[in-house]
Amino acid sequence: QVHLVEFGGGLVQTGGSLRLSCVVSGTIFGINTVAWYRQAPGRQRELVADVTRNGGTNYADSVKGRFTISRDNAKNTVYLQMDSLETEDTAVYYCHAEIANWDYSTLRTYWGQGTQVTVSS
Repeated sequence: QVHLVEFGGGLVQTGGSLRLSCVVSGTIFGINTVAWYRQAPGRQRELVADVTRNGGTNYADSVKGRFTISRDNAKNTVYLQMDSLETEDTAVYYCHAEIANWDYSTLRTYWGQGTQVTVSS
């Protein structure tokens, strides 16, 4: 059984910063790509950023230069540092992880429960 738990959401004013954490726990042989998604009211869930097991990163155009994704493999934790926050960043942020078997021949995907980020003007 694998669990993803997100921490760090909250209320912040425009221009402020938050850091989200996603902790992966359970029976884990390996963690492949981990991503942060977000979903605002009335909108589809969208990819914000992801990081591969080797540290390669990818960002949505809307957050490039403002958000930074990183991972601490020793702690099974992925972070999303969010700076220069805008009201448009308001959404529920979800962690998504690909969990590998012992030789990475099989990947299973898991979602966290989400954490609310609200940016006020």
